[in-house]
Amino acid sequence: MSWQERLQRAWASDDALAQALRPLGVLHAALLRLRVWAYRTGLKKSTPLPRPVIVVGNWIVGGAGKTPATLAVLEILGRHGWRAGVVSRGYGRRDDGQTLLVQASSTASEVGDEPLLIHLRSRCPVAVGRDRIAAARALLSAHPALDLIVADDGLQHWRLPRQLSIVVVDDRGLANGRLLPAGPLRQTGPLPAPPGSREDTLLLYSAGKPSTPLPGFVGLRQLAGAVRLEDWWQGQPASSEALQSLRGRPVLAAAGLARPQAFFDMLVAQGLDIRPLPLRDHHDFSALPWPADCTEVLLTEKDAVKLPPARVGRTQVWVVALDFRPEIAFEQALCERVQALLR
Repeated sequence: MSWQERLQRAWASDDALAQALRPLGVLHAALLRLRVWAYRTGLKKSTPLPRPVIVVGNWIVGGAGKTPATLAVLEILGRHGWRAGVVSRGYGRRDDGQTLLVQASSTASEVGDEPLLIHLRSRCPVAVGRDRIAAARALLSAHPALDLIVADDGLQHWRLPRQLSIVVVDDRGLANGRLLPAGPLRQTGPLPAPPGSREDTLLLYSAGKPSTPLPGFVGLRQLAGAVRLEDWWQGQPASSEALQSLRGRPVLAAAGLARPQAFFDMLVAQGLDIRPLPLRDHHDFSALPWPADCTEVLLTEKDAVKLPPARVGRTQVWVVALDFRPEIAFEQALCERVQALLR
């Protein structure tokens, strides 16, 4: 069991480890209050940007559905004619201090797996960097016609201004209600906006129903289908027919996610006979995690971006796409706020 899995178990069961970590959670809360005070008093300030910023983030660590929600937001914006670009830190890349523009030829080790996936799926311009302000400026310099900036994560990165925050909440809700490391929360709810910000917040529940008493909109994560790895790299979409064709024969399913069991459960619900292979979140695939004689493997898109087809040998690898579909009321609320921002 990895330390991440051990922590997840402690938070869920509120066992002795979770209790022992409570003083550190209290310290985290004190530091968070101090940071809020620093921004409210002007000791720290957000840096203005020439385009409105929409932040897509979560209050809870690990697998809440932020990246699928970001892709859904970009799809909605594009469908309504707004040009959006994305900024992200690019977690797990070799040098996250360097600001880079993501290209179709970029590798996950250079720009991060999630930013590369967002760029390949959405076809939107993406810039990565630990300094989100520098990333946003690089993005606008390369693409001055953009109407909006969407920040993939960065909800707790207050130096980045934002006019709208979309908070993705999964079936865990607020979990045990404690801050890291005593619980999985980065923050315990909406924080007061920095001075000068016109921040608005939309809650988006990703598990198909609300998981807190807070008002919000509902969306549902679901499997969109499967596509061969070589075809996925060529930009071909996944199909439900391809996924259903895998029924009736045992296949290995690998997932380098924060919560891989959710992916495995969705495959089983589709009637597939899988042998699950959970991997560490952001697994780098520097070596193949399955035997060389493995005949068929299912992967998530987040894993596929780190695996060129030439590396899989004779194994048939299928990429299973995960889509997130918010209810129509969320789309209406998002469009109303964007129209107001751009006026």
